[in-house]
Amino acid sequence: MFQKLRDMFRSKPAPKPPSVPEGMRYYVIGDIHGRLDLYEAMIAAIEADDSAAPPAETRIVLLGDLVDRGPDSAGVIARTRQWQQTRRVRVLAGNHEEMFLSAFEKPEALRHFLKHGGRETVLSYGLSKKQFATLDLDEMFARLPKLVPAEDREYLAGFETMIRAGDYVFVHAGIDPSRPLGEQKRSDLLWIRERFLSHEGPLEKVVVHGHTIFERVMDCGNRIGIDTGAFRSGVLTALVLEGDQRRIIQTRSVDGGPVETFHEEQAA
Repeated sequence: MFQKLRDMFRSKPAPKPPSVPEGMRYYVIGDIHGRLDLYEAMIAAIEADDSAAPPAETRIVLLGDLVDRGPDSAGVIARTRQWQQTRRVRVLAGNHEEMFLSAFEKPEALRHFLKHGGRETVLSYGLSKKQFATLDLDEMFARLPKLVPAEDREYLAGFETMIRAGDYVFVHAGIDPSRPLGEQKRSDLLWIRERFLSHEGPLEKVVVHGHTIFERVMDCGNRIGIDTGAFRSGVLTALVLEGDQRRIIQTRSVDGGPVETFHEEQAA
């Protein structure tokens, strides 16, 4: 009797913090949006950080939206392909990659793409501002496949939609909280906002995502948002996961100044 009462009132052990598989180190990079300057600095910072840390099986994940809005989307794509020659870099599809690829299918999709940062992407492939201004929508639609190499389009089309790592899952925008991970819709993984962001209950795994801009890393327990608006804030963020530990690396350029690197031991 007394033993049952003692067991009833005995405090429960604290839940274990989420972790990635033992021996693994993940560097998860938020939305780059054509900011090759910040991305180059982040690559250098990650390479230095990984070299200085104890040996581990290192994985790098880009959360999508490599393109649009910033000045050098073509350069970001080329640099990512180059980095993949020496590192295990996996890339998630973002809604801006989806808009970019749709722009090759019909003029109206191209119009939508150009309104949401696609103009900067087109210019990064070598079209001058003067040339851009002279083309109407149909002319731009005809010109686009000649500007953007087929190999780049095929590369973007091959991006993943979800990556799992222990107690974490990496996606671009978020997940539908009402569906198991195995039943998610691509449209939600790339585009969802409010239904995901407002969900306060536990999720199947801790969701690390981009897509929605925050001034700082947004750790809500059930999700971690790491899109710090690189294209307009000048801050690109990477979340480092190892065991049950989290760290932050940021590369920052304020008002067009030199790019600096900052490290934080714990996500905000």
